[in-house]
Amino acid sequence: MDELKAEIAAIVTQIESLKRERAQLPAIEVDPGEISPEALAQAYRRQARETSEIAAELKGIDDAIAALNVQLERKQGELTRYHRRHPMQERVERARDRAIVHAERINDLAVELAEEVKALKAIADEISPSYWQVYYKPFITGFKSISVPHVRSDGEVWTIVNRVV
Repeated sequence: MDELKAEIAAIVTQIESLKRERAQLPAIEVDPGEISPEALAQAYRRQARETSEIAAELKGIDDAIAALNVQLERKQGELTRYHRRHPMQERVERARDRAIVHAERINDLAVELAEEVKALKAIADEISPSYWQVYYKPFITGFKSISVPHVRSDGEVWTIVNRVV
């Protein structure tokens, strides 16, 4: 779908570029005014001979714009059909994008939490012998089973694992 949107954007950009280019070319104009039909025909023929290169370039640009418009309509039709056919897939993709944000936040918090647990364990290791002597019990227990969540994905399936700190 993103590829289709990129193709549509490229076509629109090209059409706009051609329109700007066409606008910069001098216009072929003959003032019909009050002249006879024969004189008018002669004036247009003379103008065409004098500006044949510009006229050919204008025709080429107009043809290219017309072909690109046909291509644009076809691509927009494909995009419309895609949206009609795949609304559930689009909803899933949007939800997955939101889930990625949360998973990244969980992983960031897990790193911070692991650092805090390690700092707490260092303090516990430092004061534990003295704590035993004063209170006759351990200061903190359970460090062997402390874990933090970590979200990982292979691109399709997501897994939450607990990493022991």
